[in-house]
This record gives sequence, structure tokens and C-alpha cells, in this order.
Amino acid sequence: MSARIRIGTRASPLARAQADEVGRRLVAADPALGTDGAITVEVIHTTGDRMLQGPLSAIGGKGLFTREIEEALKEGRIDIAVHSMKDMPTRLPDGLVIGAVLPRADPRDALIAADAEAGSRGLAGLADGAVMGTASLRRGALVRHARPDLKVVAFRGNVQTRLRKLEDGEADATLLALAGLDRLGLAHRAHAVLDPGVMLPAVCQGIIGIECRAGDTAVRELLHSVDDADSADAAAAERALLDGLDGSCRTPIAALALPERESLSLRAILVRPDGNDLLEAERRGGRADAAAMGSDAARELRARATPAHFAGA
Repeated sequence: MSARIRIGTRASPLARAQADEVGRRLVAADPALGTDGAITVEVIHTTGDRMLQGPLSAIGGKGLFTREIEEALKEGRIDIAVHSMKDMPTRLPDGLVIGAVLPRADPRDALIAADAEAGSRGLAGLADGAVMGTASLRRGALVRHARPDLKVVAFRGNVQTRLRKLEDGEADATLLALAGLDRLGLAHRAHAVLDPGVMLPAVCQGIIGIECRAGDTAVRELLHSVDDADSADAAAAERALLDGLDGSCRTPIAALALPERESLSLRAILVRPDGNDLLEAERRGGRADAAAMGSDAARELRARATPAHFAGA
């Protein structure tokens, strides 16, 4: 194995925390990488981090957070790229692959409210007409479905920025991934953790993915040693579903695959952006069929959907 690994990541504190976690796991797999300077982190500013106005669905979708990092990877300026898998497009650039995924953190969404007591009761505890701030089309649609009286407003920025906006009174509540809060040591800020029956997570929420060049055999062998089979099977099912439906941030899609020994269950939702007409599909089968299950669930949902379900696409 090479005596040096250059990790590419976004600039946010969460992205840096994820890169550090990957670095620790690589050292555990190859102690030679534990020497000073063997692992370096290259911060790369992406278009998505610079364009903070407007919803992602209106300015370009998932690729906004990966394009510049993938260019650095293809050009050989970094050896691996660390991503939140929920930010990854389903189709990767030619020559790049997901070399490993880490064990999945808690995939659920957390509610943080200006009124902690109200927030502790989840969505049901928020006052009539309360303002929910979120940048996620999925979260916005599911909030509208569960609580049509709430007002949903755009809330862009990293975790710390959104928490500050909440403190500044720009909204009464917001939703964040519990996994991200936990990785930042901020899980205590969550007033309630929402049941997936109410707020089904984003595709691959809680999974860290490591991207590399397809032809870099040494790096791929190293990444194989940190790859998690449960996360890989869940990601295969959820990403196949996303690919079959839309593959971007422009349609409210949610999914959660749960591996259990040799089997895997998948629950998927497609809902109109206005929160109406929520469609659901479930699959259960062998883990070897994870991707096929996701594709099959996507075909069912697409057959039942109307053009209004894809209004943001």
C-alpha cells in the first residue's frame, strides 16, 4: 500500500469530522498510515457550499456537492473522496467508484425547536402555523403531509449555520440528520428524534461513502478492509430505488433498507412536493437481491405516480 493517502472532502465541520473518521479507520486497517503526514486532508470548496440561496432542487441537485471533489480525484490531486452518501448522485463519473461505505449511523431525523418543550413532543408539539425551516424537499413534503398547517421555509447552510438561524428566530423549528449531529458532538441539541413512520429518512442518510478511482488497485484493496456489508447492502437497495425514480434532489423520495442476517427489508416513499398523495412501497428479500428490490419498488411507485409527484424535477 502507498505510504500516503490524500483525502478530499468538503469544508464544513461535518465533512471534516467524516474525513477524520475515515482516516482513523484506515489507520486501524493499515497501521503504517499512522505515521505523521501519511494521511492528509484536502479541503475542496464545492459549488453547493458557495450557492446558499434557494432550494437545491432549483439550482442543480446532488452533484453540486461532489463535482469539484470528483474532478480532483480524477486528476490525481487526491486519492480518495469522502462523502455523505445521501449527497451522492446515483450515476458516478466514468472511472470513479464507491470503494467502501462505513457502518451506518442512526439514519433518523432530529427535530430542534426554539421552544424546547414543544419540540420534545415532535411535530405534533409545534404550535399551529409554526414555521419549519428546511432545505430538503423530502423533509418539507413530509412535514406538509403530517402537519399541513405548518409553514415551510428554505433553510440552507451547514449544521451550525442552521442552528444559528433557528436561534436568530428565522424559524420555529428545523430538522437535521441525527447522524450529523452525533458526529459533531451535538446530539444533545435534538429535542426529539422522529420515528421513520412519520419522517422516513433520505436515501443513504447516515452512511459515509469513500469514492476512489476504479483503476487504483492498491487503494481499492485498502478500502475493502473498511467496507461494511450491512451499509453496502442497504445503500444498494436505496440507491437503486432513487435511480429508478429520479436520482436527484428534485423529487421528494425517502427510503430505509434494514439488513437482517441473510434478508433485507425496504420501505420507500414518493410524495408530492405539496405533501399530498403519499405513495408507499415495501419489499423484503435476500440481501443478494438488494439492488433488484430497490429497482422493483421504484417501478411500482413510478407506475402509481402522477406528473405532480415529479413537479420539482
